[in-house]
Amino acid sequence: MPTQEAGRSFIMRQIQGSVVMLNLLRFREIADYSASPELIPSEPISGKEAYQIYIEHTLPFLTQSGGEVLFMGEGGAFLIGPKDEKWDAVLLIRQKSVNSFLAFESNHDYMKGIGHRTAALEDSRLLPIEENK
Repeated sequence: MPTQEAGRSFIMRQIQGSVVMLNLLRFREIADYSASPELIPSEPISGKEAYQIYIEHTLPFLTQSGGEVLFMGEGGAFLIGPKDEKWDAVLLIRQKSVNSFLAFESNHDYMKGIGHRTAALEDSRLLPIEENK
């Protein structure tokens, strides 16, 4: 989750128009539902499987808020970058505006499934990108 300072900096950028969110994702070998016991599946699942459950839960709320998945693919080691750093998946999400992103992120029904994301991820990065005009 973003810190208050990071959230404030994001809003202060005053991005006009759409914003693309670059997600770098590293999955847990086995999903950890200790923070959301109400969502624990009947059998242990991988972090990748838990993230897929999160995506399926999230898509209707994302679409409703004016967002769309631009790209989702498997990652790996960097061609240029730290040798010991790798990301399992890369996700690009476009939101029509910062306000639509904030509305999406604060949607109560969306938040009911955020525990799948938490259970799935060992580490992640989220970089808001302002599109060139």
